[in-house]
Amino acid sequence: MTLTVQEYYGGRKLYDSIIRPWLFQMEAMGWRKLHLAQFDEYYSYAWWVAARVIGYVLLPFPLWKILYPKDSLLDLGLRIRGFSRHIWIYVVCLAVVIPAMLIVANQPDFGTYYPFYKLSSRSWFDLLMWESIYFVQFFALELFFRGFIIGTLRRTLGSAAIFAMAVPYCMIHYGKPYLEAHGAIVAGIVLGSLSAKTRSIYAGFLVHITVALSMDLLALWHRHALPTVFMPSFGG
Repeated sequence: MTLTVQEYYGGRKLYDSIIRPWLFQMEAMGWRKLHLAQFDEYYSYAWWVAARVIGYVLLPFPLWKILYPKDSLLDLGLRIRGFSRHIWIYVVCLAVVIPAMLIVANQPDFGTYYPFYKLSSRSWFDLLMWESIYFVQFFALELFFRGFIIGTLRRTLGSAAIFAMAVPYCMIHYGKPYLEAHGAIVAGIVLGSLSAKTRSIYAGFLVHITVALSMDLLALWHRHALPTVFMPSFGG
């Protein structure tokens, strides 16, 4: 249900109809530092990230705790103990993923698809702001798919919980470049297995953000669009 709600209410349509008019009103009332003319697209993605944090974390995790008060939320991928022992798995995953990423980067639709925030090339400030909320989105995503789904289904499905998670995880990649959507099946199973083994989502999160940042930078580099200034212009 949470994925359906996010699909219909966590995107640009709701932002355009409700959030953007509210931001215009706030700016007219004196909040001029919003710089809505320069950051309208960024705010739309900020709403996209907020919707995913709400849907992936702020709704399912408290609800699970209310329904099963004796269960520890730490068992849903939040345990840190032992993480350092498994850091080598993170390195191995990157050693496999990075060559595959370089192959995907040569696809014609790759350079035009990433970064999502098209003004990332305007300044390093834009790029850093984008990557910061992009990383938050990945943390929420890992918590839900590799933490919540696997953690709650492990007792009844065992290792099959990994494959049950991989199906909706692949589906949220529909619309992305073809090879990436297929790669999501493999990535879902690998990261799910990693989470099941370590009972932690942190290694998967590190893999995800490392790849995401690399893909954004590669796409900008291929287009010769890496930022050349730190701050955007606020003139006019």
